[in-house]
Amino acid sequence: MQTSVTVIGLGVMGGSVARRLAESGIDTGVYDISADAVARLAADGARAVDPSSDDLGDFVLTSLPDDQAVTAAVLDSGLLGRLSGKVLIELSTILPATMSLVAEEARSHDVTVIDAPVSGGPAEALKGSLVLLAGAPETALRRASAVLDVLGTVEHVGEVGQGKAVKLVNNVMSIGNVVVAAEAFALGTTRGLDAERLYDVLSRSGGRSHHFTKRIPYVLADDYSPRFSLDLGEKDLRLALRLAHDEGYVMPTASIVHQVFEMGRAQGLGGQDAIAVLKIFERWANGGR
Repeated sequence: MQTSVTVIGLGVMGGSVARRLAESGIDTGVYDISADAVARLAADGARAVDPSSDDLGDFVLTSLPDDQAVTAAVLDSGLLGRLSGKVLIELSTILPATMSLVAEEARSHDVTVIDAPVSGGPAEALKGSLVLLAGAPETALRRASAVLDVLGTVEHVGEVGQGKAVKLVNNVMSIGNVVVAAEAFALGTTRGLDAERLYDVLSRSGGRSHHFTKRIPYVLADDYSPRFSLDLGEKDLRLALRLAHDEGYVMPTASIVHQVFEMGRAQGLGGQDAIAVLKIFERWANGGR
């Protein structure tokens, strides 16, 4: 019997996940508030579905921008009441407390919940090489393996809610890396070093990192299209700082990184890739111009 899924939320990540599932031969339904996003996926082999339908398949995957969107789509909409006996796989980067609230409500509707935010971007989603940071019982992961294994590698990190916590920790590290790499690279180019040569040398030196080698080539190509937008980076840092506050934990370095992203948003860079923070340092180097 063919596995059937519905993906709710077709942004950069959700759309790539849906395309990967459809191209892998899984019966894939899709929904988004953007009719254009639905049409693009329908043209690639997915089916447009109505989320108020009772026929959403064996699995529903949600990939949404923030806690409010998840609450609206999963709780307020009555979605869980239509998924009795099914599995909800929640991919979004949100607060662990929101994920736990969803899981608590899901239990009353006999819905199995897998907390599975992802590490990786749209390119990794399309290749099926994401890392899924899964918080769920082992039995739930085995049940959903036909879907999860198509998307990438499952790292079981604990119970529902722990996946979101690991994702926020991961993103503090990766986003902080982006900021330091951008600041340092701008120092080199301000000093007059050739950008291409500087990248070539640093990509083989001790200062290199995953995000340096992944994102600085976008700078060299003057391509700031959002694989992971500055706006999303700011949101994830804000969530991590809120989690830290709730835990009584102090994060001074992450707070500074967050302020850099807030500067980027204030300068109109929010819709660009996170590496656009480099433009902030370049402007400072040029006397604010």
